[in-house]
Amino acid sequence: MAPVPSAEGMPTNWINYKTGLKHVYFRMQADNRRASIGIELTQPDAGVRELFFEQFQELKTMLHEALGEPWRWELHATDANGLPLSRIYTEMQPVNLFNRDDWPTLISFFKPRIMALDEFWSGAQYAFEGLRDS
Repeated sequence: MAPVPSAEGMPTNWINYKTGLKHVYFRMQADNRRASIGIELTQPDAGVRELFFEQFQELKTMLHEALGEPWRWELHATDANGLPLSRIYTEMQPVNLFNRDDWPTLISFFKPRIMALDEFWSGAQYAFEGLRDS
């Protein structure tokens, strides 16, 4: 996906997407059972994390329009290490990252969604400026 520029025309590392906000990540994950893509909010302070989540909720219609589909919203979740986070995501299953035959399906799942997230973020990031220092 490296040759595809961002919505702002800049070269982008799609796997390690930089949102410009500490503790706000766009994550793509796949294993031998499923693939997921989403926005993860990992602020250690639960109150700050909830403020960020609420700000995303204010932009929910805009996000779902950019994505062309609704995603799942979880205020209280945990990561693989048991650390708290909030996330907005979608997933596909069954799919196996280790099966070469599934790779076209994975690319077809990830590519349009990460590009739609980038398009959404190019305008939405400014709604978080007041929360940037939280």
